Amino acid sequence: MNIKSYAGLIVFFSIMLFSCSRMAVNSGFKTSNNKEEELSKYVDPLIGTAHSRWFHFTPGAMPFGMAKPAPSTNGHLGNAGGWEATGYDYRDNSIEGFPCLHEFQIGGIVLMPTSGKLKTIPGPVKDTTGLGYRSGFDRSDELATAGYYSVLLKDYNIKAELTSTPRVAFQRYSFPAGKENHILFDIGNRQGESGAIKDAYVTKTIDGRIEGWVITEPEYVKKYEPGAIVPLYFSAVLDQQPASFGTFKGNSVQAGKTEISGVGAGVYLTFKSNAVETITVKVGLSYTSVANARLNLKEEAAKLSFDQAKENAHKAWEDYLGRIRVETSNKADKIKFYTGLYHSLLGRGLANDINGEYPRHDGKIGQIPLENNKPVHNIYNTDAAWGVQWNLSQLWTLVYPEYHSDYLSSHLQMYKDGGWLADGIANGRYVSGVGTNLLTTLFAGAYQCSIRDFDVNTAYEAALKNELDGENRPLGAGKMNTRYFTKYGYIPSDLDADGFSASHTLEYSYSAWAVAQWANQLNKTDDYNKLMYLSKGWERIYDPTTNFVRPRKANGEFIDKFNPMQVWRGFQEGNAWQYTFYVPHDVKGLAGKLGTELFSRRLDSIFTVSQKKIFGGGKEVDAFAGLETLYNHGNQPCLHISWLFNDVGRPSLTQKWVRAILNDFYGTEGIHGYGYGQDEDQGQLGAWYVISSIGLFDVKGLTATEPSFGIGSSIFDKVTVQLNNQYYKGKEFVITTKNNSNVNAYVQKIKLNGKPVNDTRILFKSVSNGGKLELEMGSEPKDAY
Repeated sequence: MNIKSYAGLIVFFSIMLFSCSRMAVNSGFKTSNNKEEELSKYVDPLIGTAHSRWFHFTPGAMPFGMAKPAPSTNGHLGNAGGWEATGYDYRDNSIEGFPCLHEFQIGGIVLMPTSGKLKTIPGPVKDTTGLGYRSGFDRSDELATAGYYSVLLKDYNIKAELTSTPRVAFQRYSFPAGKENHILFDIGNRQGESGAIKDAYVTKTIDGRIEGWVITEPEYVKKYEPGAIVPLYFSAVLDQQPASFGTFKGNSVQAGKTEISGVGAGVYLTFKSNAVETITVKVGLSYTSVANARLNLKEEAAKLSFDQAKENAHKAWEDYLGRIRVETSNKADKIKFYTGLYHSLLGRGLANDINGEYPRHDGKIGQIPLENNKPVHNIYNTDAAWGVQWNLSQLWTLVYPEYHSDYLSSHLQMYKDGGWLADGIANGRYVSGVGTNLLTTLFAGAYQCSIRDFDVNTAYEAALKNELDGENRPLGAGKMNTRYFTKYGYIPSDLDADGFSASHTLEYSYSAWAVAQWANQLNKTDDYNKLMYLSKGWERIYDPTTNFVRPRKANGEFIDKFNPMQVWRGFQEGNAWQYTFYVPHDVKGLAGKLGTELFSRRLDSIFTVSQKKIFGGGKEVDAFAGLETLYNHGNQPCLHISWLFNDVGRPSLTQKWVRAILNDFYGTEGIHGYGYGQDEDQGQLGAWYVISSIGLFDVKGLTATEPSFGIGSSIFDKVTVQLNNQYYKGKEFVITTKNNSNVNAYVQKIKLNGKPVNDTRILFKSVSNGGKLELEMGSEPKDAY
């Protein structure tokens, strides 16, 4: 296996952390005025931060980085279920600190600068009495962009700035003159999705470092791997030494003490100056040890100033955002596009150290194989892959195949260590989240798209086991009903402990089909036949008397008192209206059961009604899952259905409704961002916007033997996709639209490389080989080309 670059980020670093041999860098794209347009100016991380998940707002981070420094307005509250919105809320007006780690089920290492009287608790979110160390701020004093954040803490007149390298958080504070200034390291308290704190330790070393660790117990780890823990380590250096210092737990302060342990442990540093002073803190991070946190800091940041790190982060983001250039006079669409692309590249970050050590599933420290003293791939923490076949995986496959391959190798390492594919991972621990496992669709899709530089044999073995094996299956591997699915060909509702028998049957059917196509490619005939039988599981729960999929018992009877609008009864986070169309691998088969005309009418009516609720829960800020609605774009299960019209001869309706969702559901504000009650799940809704807005989407998740994209209605005048030549033959793929406008939303003619196209699909290889897709637009719907 060749050395994999860490997604190309480090080409700009003064020290090379990974080989760049596998990266196709976009370094020469010019705008019409012969200057590179900076794309990060269109990234607004504040979009959708009302009711946002812990990992959503981390403007100081690098793409796919471990270090994710960001402000927190309410992170100390934690969340009871492990998933609720916490961390940064656009509606709050005070900041309680700057955590360095924001990942799925992982959070902590909080710093906070203050002035005046020493305070060592954050205080209530709505506190106006100055009880805690939190500070008020104004939006006019806040700057958030890709790779950098700054804000003025009004209570202290302190300017705080954040940036990072992949594993080192940089925090810089400009303190007022003539004040007693402090920097708090509030380490031993719950933060965001970290869960309860089991133990912590912080020390000020003889050489002036602040170091330590915190052991967390995330709620999803407690559920999916009881008894397991998630440790976080850090080593911080400052460019100035304090005049005094001490430790604290809550309001209990011990001046002059250099170390403290236990829940709530923290260290404070006090600085005295008659002049305005600026102090930079570099925080090396690790999930394995303090020693590796030191090493990560040394190798990535020892010689970097804050401004150099900021510039490197900026260049890395420009490289990544520049892989897709869109041209339009509509600035709002550009902001939505590049903010969505930003979120697609933000989450699911590094978990291994620069020397290749990583947290194993069994709690021990693993070692990634090295080549030329560099890890041959990376390990990533990740939210569950629920629904990513309709967003992230398509985007990564086309535009960031080197990361997609790395991500799959990370999951394979988890399989090798633990014996099962793990959907969600927090430092090697199971955090499935939804109790299912669709990772196999990512492996199958990558293989079909010629991304094959991961361990293909082991990947197929893992995928087959994931689809067929239900014996001694750990809860964290998901698909706990596999034994029933393979026995009955569907999951009987009366044998299902989760209560999601119908939705799981649909998911298992689709993933079985995806792996079956892979098996066919590998000439695994027996596997192919077994999997194809299972792929028809959706038919076994289709009720022709209601024309809905419906939970069914082991004796063959459908459940009684069936209400297709009812949520959570047989359907995870949804209902039969939303899930009946979850047959992406056999759309024509489903349409045949309903009748093509009824299929199209029902779909069309779903969107007509749903538009009145902004394709989700309306303007209710916290509404995103389990809604009694016909369609819910704020959650994963039905993200593909606006594209189904293409497969039943009504592409104009896909063009109409996809555009409507892009325009109405997505916004450019703190409250109206990804709907009003979004569940962005580390870039999934942002990635959907990106691929849908350029007019390419595959309901099968690129898992077919000959994968292809459905063609939609690109909202941009021109789209230029830079292709990675280590994986694909082409240099770039260009999409242009003629007569494009909000009125001219319908495709009239399609040309590929100058030749007419009569279909609404284009082979993936036609895109990856490079070329030009031309769409002539008009105001009248047209369904035949």
